[in-house]
Amino acid sequence: MTQSKIVGAPEVNINDERAVRRAKRQALIDAGVNPYPIRSTVTAHATELEERYAGLEDGVSTEDSYSVAGRVRALRKQGKVTFVVLEDVSGQIQLFCRVNDLPQADWELLSQVDLGDIIEATGTILRTRRGQLSVSPGRVRLLSKSVRPLPEKFHGLADRELRYRQRYIDLIMNPEVRDTFRRRSQIVSTIRRHMEADGYMEVETPMMHAILGGANAKPFVTHFNALDRDFYLRIATELPLKRLIVGGMERVFEIGRQFRNEGMDLMHNPEFTSMEAYCAYSDLEGMKKLSEGLFKAIAREVCGCAEDHEVIEYQGQRVDMSGTWASRSLSEVASAAVDERVDMDTPVEHLRELCAAHDIEWQEGWGAGKLLFELYDGLGEPTLVNPTFVCDYPEEVSPLAKRKEEDPRLTDRFELVICGHEYANAFSELNDPVDQAARFAAQVAAKGLGDDEAMGYDYDYVRALEYGMPPVGGIGYGIDRMVMLFCDQPSIRDVLLFPQMKPEAVTRADIEAQVGGALGAGFASVDELAASCATGASADAAAPATTRLESGLTRDAALELLERYNGDEFHIQHGLTLEGLMRHYAEQYDPQNVEFWSQVGLLHDLDWERWPDGAQHTVKAAELLEEAGASPALAHAIQTHNSDNNPDLPAPEAKMERVLFAVDELSGLIQAAARMRPSGSVRDMPLRSLKKKFKDRRFAAGCDRDVIRRGAELNDLDLNDLLESVLEAMKAIAPVGDYNAREDVAE
Repeated sequence: MTQSKIVGAPEVNINDERAVRRAKRQALIDAGVNPYPIRSTVTAHATELEERYAGLEDGVSTEDSYSVAGRVRALRKQGKVTFVVLEDVSGQIQLFCRVNDLPQADWELLSQVDLGDIIEATGTILRTRRGQLSVSPGRVRLLSKSVRPLPEKFHGLADRELRYRQRYIDLIMNPEVRDTFRRRSQIVSTIRRHMEADGYMEVETPMMHAILGGANAKPFVTHFNALDRDFYLRIATELPLKRLIVGGMERVFEIGRQFRNEGMDLMHNPEFTSMEAYCAYSDLEGMKKLSEGLFKAIAREVCGCAEDHEVIEYQGQRVDMSGTWASRSLSEVASAAVDERVDMDTPVEHLRELCAAHDIEWQEGWGAGKLLFELYDGLGEPTLVNPTFVCDYPEEVSPLAKRKEEDPRLTDRFELVICGHEYANAFSELNDPVDQAARFAAQVAAKGLGDDEAMGYDYDYVRALEYGMPPVGGIGYGIDRMVMLFCDQPSIRDVLLFPQMKPEAVTRADIEAQVGGALGAGFASVDELAASCATGASADAAAPATTRLESGLTRDAALELLERYNGDEFHIQHGLTLEGLMRHYAEQYDPQNVEFWSQVGLLHDLDWERWPDGAQHTVKAAELLEEAGASPALAHAIQTHNSDNNPDLPAPEAKMERVLFAVDELSGLIQAAARMRPSGSVRDMPLRSLKKKFKDRRFAAGCDRDVIRRGAELNDLDLNDLLESVLEAMKAIAPVGDYNAREDVAE
């Protein structure tokens, strides 16, 4: 192989580095060099060599030969010497390449090597006169040609979404990220060893459950073709593990994935890892002992703490895990937070007053236990820094836990709280089959009332309890949160190699650049590849620029039309709210059609007051719009938001139509939630408040949650992202749509 053969590639734009690298790849292939060989040999790693030759003096060479391999992170040529910094899984080592030590083809290959390429080098160990331990290669081989250049400034990238999505680049560019995931592996290994040393047996239970149970959470559903029925991806491992306790396995644990069809935030991902453990003839005291021992073992083995001095730092807070951990009742923590004694005997009226005074929402029907929990959850829990077992949860918020014998209003349960976050949840497990059956029945009743997180009736589990289950202490740990704690990471996404992300918008141009244009006969076209792109390519990203849309009406004429057919002030206000929201989103997605979007929002329910029927809604509106001289495009866009009730109507396809579908129902729920606030306004409403209202189907029952979920799906959004987006939009357009605001906050 000669230099001329290597560089004899087609001419390319030297400013397009990807094109240059692809040309180099092709030139190598044309010269008979495989840039992706099938196998390689590695006999040593960088850190291993640094340790082994730590005593080698400057300027000394050895005859010891090794083969190393890794990614090229730096490359510098000086005449007849080329210096290469090679990075492998353990660290970096220098290659000291000399023209006289290498075959001509290998020396020429070095001139074609780019940063990011993966190479193999075999040679002897030496230390340069300047003290740099190096491998002096006698052979160099390309293992993988990198056709996409590494980014120059990925470290500390402000767009963390990009780092999470392209985790492979994050790992390449940021060694501390690799360290986090090495420590995660250490933590999981430590957990396993600790559990096994304590007599627990690791088991595996099914990922697919026919009956929902073990926790209150919204599940993912999948279809099992062989049985022609739907199954749930598991939300917890509790019920299968307790079946094993019935069967005589006295101590069991499982580390595994759980799946909950819920939102994403700093502490939550819809796919996460937990460990559940159950110990026969044990109770909460046994679970406390297990937790203390487990967390201290991790602090020692992973963080390097000394025994009896297990102290770590998390996000600037000193966390002392040594000694015996505090146990405090929930009411004690709540009392400290409100600076007065509160408990289950505190009058409900006073607990409501305390909630209102601290801007904590409450609802009619909540008893003392639920109100007490809200005070603790909103005010008390964030104050707990050092490990604390918060005990004696009210039965009202712990429907599946055993009641305390001395006070049946409370349950035998604790949560382990550190730095204001929950890390474990433990129970003295319910083993009365009659009580368990009744509680399942109550859960099914709640599901019938609209609680989509309620459990089903698990006949087989009750049958297992009927054979007798001994007293059991049970506990569940959030493994991801534990890793966050011991690795000092602020977000769950920082400890998940592949956190859940919104679909990436991949354009046709992106795919064409990747495959190098048309692939020819026998291959899918670029358009077909774009359509099947597994990363969730957005049609909007590749769509041509939108055209100018005309409604055929002035804004004044549209408002006059709305008022002509609607006498109820509420319907007028709702139209104005949707006008504001659609204007807000048009400015973001389709600036040249802001007025059209606005009129779609203003007139979307034009006919509802006079024709409140799902089959006629928007059908009559189209007739009214035609009479008023409006364009057919306006009627078409409006009709799409009722297509779920009338299949003869067009479905929402354009971005404008999908946004209308998403904001219509949700804006009503937001306004209903605002009405319950002291201010009556959306402007001081926190997102967590809206989330709670959304989950409570008894609140604003007329607002269809399934329609809101469908709106999120139509816009390729996670539900929580949609809730946040529309809430922020409502705040942005206020006072429009903020018609419940009290006078002291109204503008």
